[in-house]
Amino acid sequence: MTRKRSRNKYARPDPKPKYLNPEDIPHSLESLFPEKTIDKIAKDTGFDQRRRKVEPYYFFWTLVLGFGVHLQRSLESLRRGYGDMSGVEFSQSAWHDRFNPKTVKFLRGCVELALQQMAGEANRKLSSKMSWVDDILIQDSTIVRLSAALMKQFPAVRSRKKAAGLKVSMLVSAVASSPQKVTIHGERTHETKTLKIGPWVKNKLLLIDLGFFKYQMFARIQENGGYYLTRLKGNANPRFLSTLRTYRGNAIELEGKHWKDVKGMIMRDVLDAEVEIEFKRRAYKEKRRKDSMSSRLVAIYNTEAKRYHVYLTNIPVESLSAEDVAQLYRVRWDIEMIFKELKSKYSLDVIKSANPDVVEALIWVGILTLLVSRRLFNVLRASAPIEHAVRYTPLRWATTFVENATILELALTGYFGYGDPYEKGLRKLAWIYEKHSFDPYAKRHRLPDGWYS
Repeated sequence: MTRKRSRNKYARPDPKPKYLNPEDIPHSLESLFPEKTIDKIAKDTGFDQRRRKVEPYYFFWTLVLGFGVHLQRSLESLRRGYGDMSGVEFSQSAWHDRFNPKTVKFLRGCVELALQQMAGEANRKLSSKMSWVDDILIQDSTIVRLSAALMKQFPAVRSRKKAAGLKVSMLVSAVASSPQKVTIHGERTHETKTLKIGPWVKNKLLLIDLGFFKYQMFARIQENGGYYLTRLKGNANPRFLSTLRTYRGNAIELEGKHWKDVKGMIMRDVLDAEVEIEFKRRAYKEKRRKDSMSSRLVAIYNTEAKRYHVYLTNIPVESLSAEDVAQLYRVRWDIEMIFKELKSKYSLDVIKSANPDVVEALIWVGILTLLVSRRLFNVLRASAPIEHAVRYTPLRWATTFVENATILELALTGYFGYGDPYEKGLRKLAWIYEKHSFDPYAKRHRLPDGWYS
């Protein structure tokens, strides 16, 4: 007589997600990067000239889920990863030869494909107080340190030792909750040259860092129907035209005075005024004409720092109060979190190759990994009720995404037709995403509160 094996009472049943449909994980990535479109990009860029050996789609996912999430840091480990996914082995020399200018163009084309699709998606809705704009855009750059062997090709700025670097510039959409534009420049490229203003800024608000502070740029934004908000540069000295808020007591008269003349005399907690700024237009026929424009100056006294935080904007008083203007500038933290995610999670701080094509290729791979992560993050938030969605935070998500990248890689390998069945892995992955990306503290202050509904 055979004894029936008793079930382990401590065994945990297969976890099941509450909101996220497991099949939405591969479907969302497949829709962002369709295989036929990736193949077309490979053909257009000349990447697949030797396609007998390389399948562009397997190559693409090997890099995105290999290097970008800390699983495989070297070209050799990526070569082995490609063999595991595709079943086709490469020699070391043939694999290294694959990282050339055509591969760089191929990966950049994949980034442009994703940016184009994600730019049209509304993953967040602005609150009612921001109904006067279509989107909030944030532009900034970060430096990627490279091998010192590349210092002649990519010289660093003001470095005391031998160093090389590239500048990754990014325009982030608050509504799409993802980058809209990404470009790579030499480290010595000035910030203002990474952002070109045109009709695309109409009905959009740009939150601008001090590195981009330029009156010409503000004028072009306003002339194209957009809005800007920036901190006031230390050497700026606009002239007051009028006060936009009435104060009790013996407030000093500001009209006709300059900011530097009065900033040490004002005693108000909040200053809201209209100012005039003078600047020179871009050269035309080797001549630059002088011009001026009115703007809004907002100064909020910070009791901890014991100084004013001063902002320059063309946001109308009727749209936002001075206090709201100061709070809104904190939305710039979104892009700081993206750069932190890129460097600490997706390997943009560890590119040590002395081959410029490998360097640029892996930077684009890191950006592709970020876009994959953001797509899944947006799918996760969209699946949950609103009261739960707000508690899925970007950095908690990024940590969860990286820690479980192996499960995602295995599940996608099975989904794309090479590997073990994937359904159980996707179900577990969806459950992990819901559980570990969720902030358990309901009352935690989150930036930026109040700007999204």
